[in-house]
Amino acid sequence: MSREFSFTQADYDRVAAHLFRIAGIHLGATRKEMVYSRLSREVRRLRLDGVGAYLDYLDKAGQHEWTRFTNVLTTNLTSFFREQHHFGILAEKVLPRAGRPARIWSCGCASGEEPYSIAMVCDETIGGASGAFSILATDVNTTMLQEAEAGVFEKERVENVSPARLHRYFFDGSGAFAGKVKVKPVIRQPIDFRMLNLMHPNWGIESAGQFDAIFCRNVMIYFNKETQYQILQRFAPLLRQPYGLLFAGHSEAFFNAKDLFTPMGATTYRVTPGAV
Repeated sequence: MSREFSFTQADYDRVAAHLFRIAGIHLGATRKEMVYSRLSREVRRLRLDGVGAYLDYLDKAGQHEWTRFTNVLTTNLTSFFREQHHFGILAEKVLPRAGRPARIWSCGCASGEEPYSIAMVCDETIGGASGAFSILATDVNTTMLQEAEAGVFEKERVENVSPARLHRYFFDGSGAFAGKVKVKPVIRQPIDFRMLNLMHPNWGIESAGQFDAIFCRNVMIYFNKETQYQILQRFAPLLRQPYGLLFAGHSEAFFNAKDLFTPMGATTYRVTPGAV
């Protein structure tokens, strides 16, 4: 395959090692073209001759460039009410039993569609009175977090949102914002957006039993089984018992961690009795 920039297997191995060190993300053999496509933009920006030269540059660069490297490789697709069944379970099984305020963690929130979807369901189920619920929304990608915090979306990105919800929870843009919508304060104010790296030894949210639900969907697929288990060990004590639930992505299964989490169907898990 002809490429604009040099990109060897050794370069790919270096990229994979750096990304695992920084974010715990395991790059399989099938991700090579994705990595080249994304890093070639950085190579071009810096006017270098290849990915190897870019990695050499990173070794001498400051934290800003390493943050860019992480952001470029961790941008993920998301959508409002993705995996719709989870939001029904949240409304029917979790929120009626939740403490007050109900507290939910959206882990790997990307550009914000997931936490805003959660906020809409919370408002509809338990009401939007001040303090009725709070949502922690975290991601390792600071670029995505800035987009999420702004709460401004192109109209095609809210196609999965019903007309009633659009009217209730979004402002319709005009002028310079024509063709866009912006979330209203009722679902923006309860959300705390925060940069968080799951590989960091201190998440700053270690209080036991503080979450009624943790959404960690399509995040664990990037970790190897050992790293997954270590993260699940840290998730388990954070969920309120006995009803707190962990929501995973449709392609994720934690059969290697049955001592920590028991599957409840529909990629939903509860803490295994005796695990904490």
